[in-house]
Amino acid sequence: MTTKVISVGGSLIAPKFICTHFLRDFRNVVNRHKDKKFIIVCGGGYTARTYQRAAGAFAARNEDKDWLGIFATYLNAKLMASALGAGKILTSPMEKIPQKRVVVASGWKPGRSTDYDAVILAKRANARGVINMTNVPYVYDKDPKKFRGAKPLKEISWKDYRKICGNEWKPGANLPFDPIASRLAQEAGIKVVILKGITNLKKCLEAGSFEGTIIK
Repeated sequence: MTTKVISVGGSLIAPKFICTHFLRDFRNVVNRHKDKKFIIVCGGGYTARTYQRAAGAFAARNEDKDWLGIFATYLNAKLMASALGAGKILTSPMEKIPQKRVVVASGWKPGRSTDYDAVILAKRANARGVINMTNVPYVYDKDPKKFRGAKPLKEISWKDYRKICGNEWKPGANLPFDPIASRLAQEAGIKVVILKGITNLKKCLEAGSFEGTIIK
């Protein structure tokens, strides 16, 4: 049984309000692939950034902002686990990984994103890579929100991607894949797929042609 590690952006689970439609569709995909083990790591997304912005108004420390984000991932992960019938969530990627077919994990500790947690879990589970579901379809050569001419990249090396994303983690940072996790993935030789939407997830799991970016 192959293991698939999927990092799900929190803003897919709760863009502003909880998206039960997404959760149902995601559950259907997982249930369709009973020949695979899934480790699903849930981000904090909009909920995390809302609390972090509020904390910023009081000059909160970065560590405090990180904890607010982590608590938001607990909510999203527990909701995902409920939707999938997965039971207890993992709150640390260093915990023993349960033998069950579907495992759901949250954020871990300050200074580390759920992308980082997903890479650790991929290493520990001997998975070949991480599928990162986001609200952007590709990695771009420039920030598409700032530059109209930003070009989507179908494939990029870790070396070149890290030139784009930088080397520093900031609480609430909105990047396709965070800098610290990227360094770890590069060192471990782990491939990351960036994609958007349930349709592309299906195609990726079935080894079909999908829209997205492969970082390796």
